[in-house]
Amino acid sequence: MDTACLFGRTFDVSSYSLESERLRQRLWSLLGGPPLSRQPSIISRQIAGQAVEGAVVEDLLLDLNGIEPVPALFLRPRAVERPPLVLYAHAHGNNYDMGRNELVTGRPALQQPAYGHALVERGYAVLAIDNWLFGDRPRHGGENAFAKGRLLGGDTVFGMMLRDNQAALTLAVSELDVDSDRVAVMGLSMGASIAWWLTALDERIRVCVDLCCMTDFETAIRTGGIDGHGLYYCVPGLLREFSTASINVLTVPRPHLSLNGRFDPLTPEAGLEAVGIRLGAAYAAAGAPDAWRMEVHDCGHVETPAMRLSALAFLRKWL
Repeated sequence: MDTACLFGRTFDVSSYSLESERLRQRLWSLLGGPPLSRQPSIISRQIAGQAVEGAVVEDLLLDLNGIEPVPALFLRPRAVERPPLVLYAHAHGNNYDMGRNELVTGRPALQQPAYGHALVERGYAVLAIDNWLFGDRPRHGGENAFAKGRLLGGDTVFGMMLRDNQAALTLAVSELDVDSDRVAVMGLSMGASIAWWLTALDERIRVCVDLCCMTDFETAIRTGGIDGHGLYYCVPGLLREFSTASINVLTVPRPHLSLNGRFDPLTPEAGLEAVGIRLGAAYAAAGAPDAWRMEVHDCGHVETPAMRLSALAFLRKWL
């Protein structure tokens, strides 16, 4: 195949990587700027108080951004050498205290057991950080005040979250003895948005699984569903240049599973259909039609048992 229609017009496959890189750089610019170029580091690590059967669980304190230390949880299966890595992004849910601990405790919107237990049982190492404002990180006067300050300074909180997660990935593949060729990212709600954005921005991620936040922004604006998303998530000028679908096209042809609820106001069904059609065409054009899958379940903003089965099966197949 000499050409592929991946960005709304036909490109030579030979120029696809250059065009993708240009678009990634532009997205980083809109988000507030690229990640820091210096190598992130581990400030401290110790055995955590939480117990996960079959795993070594560590509390890490990381230097990811040069501004404030970032707490993290790292789960490693005891019986696997250089396991594949799942970078797990926690949800929002207005529960600022939970943060990374969602990985081992779960939350009401997720099935049990929590993903940390389910993933380690299947041989994956898992890393989860506290995102800005969550868990044991400072609250900075509250989410809206913090977001307004960042916007006035030309940055976005969502961009800051993405930069921290990318730095955590860099640290993991260099220092945590995982298989850098087998890396996935996943999450629910805010964590889902982090997952699909970060996969689009970073080609080291081989597999993406997002749950309950594949939001087509233009449809969400028309339906009013956009009001369910926080100010932290707003990227000034984004829709002048990108759509949800065009961001996700940057993941092609890497495997991507998107799991959503038909009755979730944060992900209007018409928008899901539009994204699904566009991504289906892009993956087909790239010769990887089975690497893209969107499922829409009869539920709201929650993970169902069927979603859990699909997520774990997709990771098993592709990671």
